[in-house]
Amino acid sequence: MGAKISIVSPRPQTTRHRLLGIATFPEGQLLLVDTPGIHGQQKRAMNRMMNRAARGAIEGVDAAMLVIEAGRWTEDDALAYKALQDSGVPCVLVINKVDKVPDKGKLLPFIAEVTAGRDFSAVYPLSALKKKGLEGLVKTLVERMPVAEAQYADDEITDRSERFLAGELVREQLMLRLGEELPYSTTVEIEKFELDGEMLRIGAVVWVEREGQKPIVIGKGGERLKSISTGARIGMEKLFDRKVFLETWCKVREGWSDDEAALRRFGYSD
Repeated sequence: MGAKISIVSPRPQTTRHRLLGIATFPEGQLLLVDTPGIHGQQKRAMNRMMNRAARGAIEGVDAAMLVIEAGRWTEDDALAYKALQDSGVPCVLVINKVDKVPDKGKLLPFIAEVTAGRDFSAVYPLSALKKKGLEGLVKTLVERMPVAEAQYADDEITDRSERFLAGELVREQLMLRLGEELPYSTTVEIEKFELDGEMLRIGAVVWVEREGQKPIVIGKGGERLKSISTGARIGMEKLFDRKVFLETWCKVREGWSDDEAALRRFGYSD
């Protein structure tokens, strides 16, 4: 994409929304739909909603990419493959992080193991971080697209609003800076998004599910919430290419992740 549209963290289930990325190349335009992962356990309404979003995103697409980590095939990968197989959509296997594999001789046996008994239309080992192997993948995907007029202008990169992207950048910092379980009990709502001359003034609320979680997010003397805000503000200024003044609060809404009305209020959808 050439820009940060979808947030990332080392944690599973970081992606919660269906996101559209628009990538325009000399050969054609790709509309890339990034989805939440398939959740084997559906304990909360949010897990069920994310599963519906992931499965619904498959409808109407011309090809799919199953992205896995080099050397690892997980139960979640198997669930995602099953969903793609059931849809009948041609599936390209993308093996990312090959730069992390010291012994490249182990890649071929791994590819043979993963593809055995599975129907992939192509396999691409690559390193997204080092941008190695991407050109061939783009060419393969463009070749699989139907001939049509471009749906978006060359300079458009997503159909999501800046307000939405701001909330995601705050949530990314929560995923990076909080403990093992707490990030999954948090969500972010942007209450203010105003352009003041050349500066963006943004007000964000971090919602948690229990009163006891609030002081953990805020930290001693407010230090943790301050570091979360600083990290998010830096990301916003880079993405929006302007100065940002960000205010962040932490509030409690009991059991929001298992409440479909609350989920819709916070921007989650099928």
